[in-house]
Amino acid sequence: MQASAINTPRHPNASAFSVESRNGRPDFELAAALQKVSPQQQAKAQKIATDFEAMFLNSMFSQMTSGLKGEGPFGDTPGTGVWRSMLTEQYSKNFAQAGGVGVATDVYRTLILQQAKTIRTA
Repeated sequence: MQASAINTPRHPNASAFSVESRNGRPDFELAAALQKVSPQQQAKAQKIATDFEAMFLNSMFSQMTSGLKGEGPFGDTPGTGVWRSMLTEQYSKNFAQAGGVGVATDVYRTLILQQAKTIRTA
């Protein structure tokens, strides 16, 4: 990932799912598939892809914090495990909504391409 992409603030209405998502080049295959898939199905695919990325990130964040011991929010007290799981869940949801690590864009592309193939063959 380029350093400029990390520090670039996202426009609130900008979609993370753009047609120019394949190494900075236009993805004509995705553009053609989007013409065949309804806007409702596109929105549903975006939500599914974002939720999938949030689950992936939650698993990753849980593994990152599982071995932490000591005082404070990542300590080793009886209630910390529940609190930590809720914290990592919120971190992962917010991270995925802010653009994530790129898993959602690939999942979205795959879902749209599969739906377009289904429409074509039906």
